Amino acid sequence: MGKFTFKGPLVPVFTPFHNDSTRSLNLDLIPKYAQFLAENGLKGVLVNGTTGEGMSQTVQERKRLAEKWMEVKKVTNQHMMIQVGGAPLPDVLELAKHAESIGADSILCLPELYFKPTNIEQLTYYLKIVGQAAPNTPLLYYHIPMFTNVNIHMGQFLREVDGKIPTFAGIKCTSEELVEGLEAVNAHNRKFAVFLGADTLMLEAYKRGFDSSIATTFNIFPQLGVKIHEYVFSGRADEAKPLQEKLTKAVAGISKYGSWVQTMKEAMILFTPFDVGPPRDPIIPSM
Repeated sequence: MGKFTFKGPLVPVFTPFHNDSTRSLNLDLIPKYAQFLAENGLKGVLVNGTTGEGMSQTVQERKRLAEKWMEVKKVTNQHMMIQVGGAPLPDVLELAKHAESIGADSILCLPELYFKPTNIEQLTYYLKIVGQAAPNTPLLYYHIPMFTNVNIHMGQFLREVDGKIPTFAGIKCTSEELVEGLEAVNAHNRKFAVFLGADTLMLEAYKRGFDSSIATTFNIFPQLGVKIHEYVFSGRADEAKPLQEKLTKAVAGISKYGSWVQTMKEAMILFTPFDVGPPRDPIIPSM
């Protein structure tokens, strides 16, 4: 298994749907969409995450989408992270095997969402099973407690999981608990990749020790997110401050009109050349 080395901004892509009765996949949009992201400095992509509504798709749709993004990787050379969780465990294992079979660079996985893990031992056990399904691909855990209600402390988790899952490489930490996130960053002398998942906290998190993030707004305002990272890590954090303020104001203005994915998809259509279509049920589109 290759070592997981990706750092920096990584974009959780929207899943383009046609505006038809079934919200069918619009795969034709993806090549130009991927090129747009690459041209704006985004060297990594997350497919089938929350932003991508992976949990609202069938297993076959998720496979088709992952295959399409792997196809465009031949042109863009972006790191391809595939989210495989949010489904019954047999389907999660099938998706993990598929991601490895098509050459995904890494896989990300939500916890079990019905028989939820309540402690580190249970979460480790679940992720170990997933890791065994893709034994040659780096595995990251998707911590997003506001959706999953799995509230295991990520600093403690990373300290204890070390050495127990051969493919384990890190986490996506979608939480505003920066102290907890920084404990994760610093676990075992910064051994694991820790991606911040909070768009409005990037500048503060970078200044305090994070080096990577996965943020929905990289789709809509790619230059803001990319420049914030660039400025902080070239010693120009003061120049990043007005960019973070602009991004935070935009997030507040967009998200007040409805659910996260719904409003961000609408903003993508308004502010970029890409019509990624409406959200899929059960997300209620705006009228």
